[in-house]
Amino acid sequence: MTRTIYLATGNAHKLREFQQMFAAAALPWKVEGAAALGGMPPVDENAGTFSGNALLKAHALQKPAPKDAWVLADDSGLEVTALGGAPGVHSARYAGVGAKDGANTEKLLHALEIIPEGSRSARFVCVLALRGPDDAEKFFEGDCRGRIGRVPSGGGGFGYDPVFFPDGFDKTFAELGDDVKNKISHRGQALRKLFIHLRGPD
Repeated sequence: MTRTIYLATGNAHKLREFQQMFAAAALPWKVEGAAALGGMPPVDENAGTFSGNALLKAHALQKPAPKDAWVLADDSGLEVTALGGAPGVHSARYAGVGAKDGANTEKLLHALEIIPEGSRSARFVCVLALRGPDDAEKFFEGDCRGRIGRVPSGGGGFGYDPVFFPDGFDKTFAELGDDVKNKISHRGQALRKLFIHLRGPD
């Protein structure tokens, strides 16, 4: 029997990534976005940590969800060493509340304009918060290390993908394609830990 996990996001790109990775894992689960429950409720992401913000989103979506529903929330961001870990939990609103991807990326590149090539290290971080019908909470974390380029490159992905070169690759996340990105990304790593949990003991 196929079960449903409701993903606490209104981001169509993120929903598609999760659906692709769940399908590839061949688990008896399907992923529905917040739209299936009437839309993502507003959340003040003020926890200060990825895990805290993920949990806030999971709690928010669980309220309109059926009582026996499973809810999954993701909080992800980019941490740049030369910027002291910024934009971090503020990645989605780095250029201001409601900022588009292009504006956030432009602000990041401007902040790194004088930073030399050898000092542009960064990592993407993802924390997943899973809440079940019994209010049990589980967290799953992944990260992907790399560096920030000087100009956007590639038309795939979203967010900071066009300027992030993962370690070991000479292409950005936006150039690598979904199959490669999903294998090495922060979100892919966190999801693989989630899949082990959902499969349960062998």
